[in-house]
Amino acid sequence: MSGSQVDEKEAKEQSKEVTIIVNARPHPVTAKEMSFDEIVALAFDSSQRGPQIVFTVTYRKGDDKKPKGTLVEGQTVKIKDGMIFDVTRTDKS
Repeated sequence: MSGSQVDEKEAKEQSKEVTIIVNARPHPVTAKEMSFDEIVALAFDSSQRGPQIVFTVTYRKGDDKKPKGTLVEGQTVKIKDGMIFDVTRTDKS
């Protein structure tokens, strides 16, 4: 393969759209990896955030190495087509 063919293949892989499910709603994404904050943003808009709010993110149907788990703030997870995320919001008061 020539250099341009390799670049085109990498570009297609990077922009490949997959669908993830966040709180029972489908979301098309192109990212290969997403952060805790990005997943929370898909589940709740910014008006539902604040200093007294804590989010919990769990997932299933993930990468073969870690098909299910929990994300905490600051962590990322590899994205797989059909992956399911459950994001819950809790008020600390």
